[in-house]
Amino acid sequence: MARAAGVSRATVSRVINGIRNVDPAIQETVRRAIAATGYVPNQAARSLVTRRTGAIALVVSGAGDESGEDPFPGQVFADPFFGRVAGGVVGFLRPRGVHPILMFAETDETRAQVLTYLRQGNADGAVLVSTNADDPLPRLLVDAGLPAVLFARPPEPLPISYVDVQHRAGAKLAADHLVARGCRRIATISGPLAVLAGQDRLAGFRDAMAMHGHPYIPCVEGRFTYPSGEAAMERLLAEHPDVDGVFVANDVMAQAALMVLRHHGRRVPEDVAVVGFDDSSAALACRPPLTTIRHPVEDMAAEMARLLLAHIEEPDRQPTSVIFEPSLVVRESA
Repeated sequence: MARAAGVSRATVSRVINGIRNVDPAIQETVRRAIAATGYVPNQAARSLVTRRTGAIALVVSGAGDESGEDPFPGQVFADPFFGRVAGGVVGFLRPRGVHPILMFAETDETRAQVLTYLRQGNADGAVLVSTNADDPLPRLLVDAGLPAVLFARPPEPLPISYVDVQHRAGAKLAADHLVARGCRRIATISGPLAVLAGQDRLAGFRDAMAMHGHPYIPCVEGRFTYPSGEAAMERLLAEHPDVDGVFVANDVMAQAALMVLRHHGRRVPEDVAVVGFDDSSAALACRPPLTTIRHPVEDMAAEMARLLLAHIEEPDRQPTSVIFEPSLVVRESA
């Protein structure tokens, strides 16, 4: 390769690795030689020099079921949220020649496996999607000094970078919209209250409704799953049959709520207006199409990957947070 370009091996190495102190004309000569010869860098040899694998771990971590009976990976693949996260991470990393490795960490044993995998240098760092407020993995990653970035605020104050959305502001948008439509007997189906997003969306909705003069908002807790949304809507109708507006803390549960309302002969939005949260594929699959709060998951996941690469490149880089703004997407359900 160096012979074809008429330069030294060191110069070829600097060009391939993106080191800037190479004359632009020489860079162009080397690139043409690469194209002409079909040269492909030896990744194993490069890893020995750079101590980088060119891979990062995409870790989905949660409480799971320690008995092993809970099909945790199956739940992940069935949830459009995780597909959007993976799409955002892959879309950012692919042009940069970095490959994500999917790992699940739902038990103490699998969390230990993730830590060992990273300590052994099999991946350069981790982007972590944690599904439970009591998840110990963020703290374990910090204590181990491993490069990592979280999707959503950590469950406790930690020196770790993260991305998140303003959940409370999104819930306020939902409250304002339902009130503006003329809804007066409004209820909500929350997310799991062990999860910070579930807590924040409920608190933001109740605070906004209080500002509109509604001191009490009936609430049934869901789990961000279709069956839990179905059960919650059935309970709301049984306990509050005059409800005319519902904020549902994610689109999957909202889809279930719409099915229950249809089953009970309630017209949407004429009898009951429904607003979801996420703007996932489930929102468009709803009948009628769901009015929802846009949660820019793909953009957030890409930013999470960008932050991780920055921490890998600069190990002493200070942790940072990036908070995204939600927006209201009006469709036919409200």
